[in-house]
Amino acid sequence: MASSNTTPGVDNTFRKKFDTEEYRERAREREKKEAERSKSQSKGPPVQRAPLKHRDYHVDLESRLGKTQVVTPVAPLSQQAGYFCRVCDCVVKDSANYLDHINGKKHQRALGMSMRVERSSLEQVQERFEVLKKRKTPGTFTEQDLDERIRKQQEEEEEHKRQRREKKKEKKKGKVMEEPEMDPEVAEMMGFGGFGSSKKS
Repeated sequence: MASSNTTPGVDNTFRKKFDTEEYRERAREREKKEAERSKSQSKGPPVQRAPLKHRDYHVDLESRLGKTQVVTPVAPLSQQAGYFCRVCDCVVKDSANYLDHINGKKHQRALGMSMRVERSSLEQVQERFEVLKKRKTPGTFTEQDLDERIRKQQEEEEEHKRQRREKKKEKKKGKVMEEPEMDPEVAEMMGFGGFGSSKKS
């Protein structure tokens, strides 16, 4: 018997034969449909957002500090525990995360701002320096002020050290005074007579 698997007159190629032209046509049709769908879904021109600006309000982080609050599961978001953002309608649990949120991308987009900062011109920078110079009062700090502050701090440290020494002395005096003298007969009755020495009296 021959070891080859070929039998005359039988198709023994086990591969399926595909019509490549048919599949190319299907691919072209699918690409056309996707192009039409993307054209219909495409939005208008991109939205131009305003650059970042300074906050014109004070962020209140301390008003509810140290206060207790009853938290119920049915309370509206604005009355739940934590910091409530009215713009994004969400609650943030602590002040650090609240600051991260109001400085973050999602919140700034909801306000209509991009995360880009407007580039300042030379004139704007010079004006800002002038405003800051006018705000600072002249002669607010001198070397004499520094010397005086250093001298005061040294005096406070010396006073603190002196008070600590006095407290230590008072403690030592208190310990010596706390040991009351007992009557020797009462001490002997209680069994305290022989502590501390091997001599017999």
